[in-house]
Amino acid sequence: MRVGFLALGAGLILASLPTASDAQRADNDILPRSVALQQEGVKAQGAGDLDGAIDYFESALAADPRNRSAIIALAQVARAQGLPGKAIGLYREAQLLEPNDIVALTGEGEALADKGALELAREKLAAAQRICKANCPQVAALEKAIQSSASKRVVAAETLAPKPVVTTATTGQN
Repeated sequence: MRVGFLALGAGLILASLPTASDAQRADNDILPRSVALQQEGVKAQGAGDLDGAIDYFESALAADPRNRSAIIALAQVARAQGLPGKAIGLYREAQLLEPNDIVALTGEGEALADKGALELAREKLAAAQRICKANCPQVAALEKAIQSSASKRVVAAETLAPKPVVTTATTGQN
């Protein structure tokens, strides 16, 4: 009886070893199938087929959920579709995998600027500048997006400013 429990315990340990070794892959060791699907998505996106690109990127994530590049690509497609809220969520998901990912951080900042959350976008800009000490094109793009969004808001506010109404005063004579 004791031998049976020992054999069962040893069997369970051996059965769990392949799973444990799979979990020990490096963060940048993305499965080749996921990378291939992501590349197909990039081709579809380049051809203007955003729905096809989404399908490929989601398939890449199904093949390997740690494929941060596929998550960022999905976020970029969401921004291209005019869905900054969805893009923000995807960029944040990518940052859960790598908090110092400059592309995800600045992409989230750009999506926040698209949405009009300029203060939060400026916070992302400051964080990106702390991470990227040299001249990073991503930081420059975020700065430009914030400036562009800020200037659009000023123009919109000026068009909504009430115009003064001039009335002629009448005297109370009957």
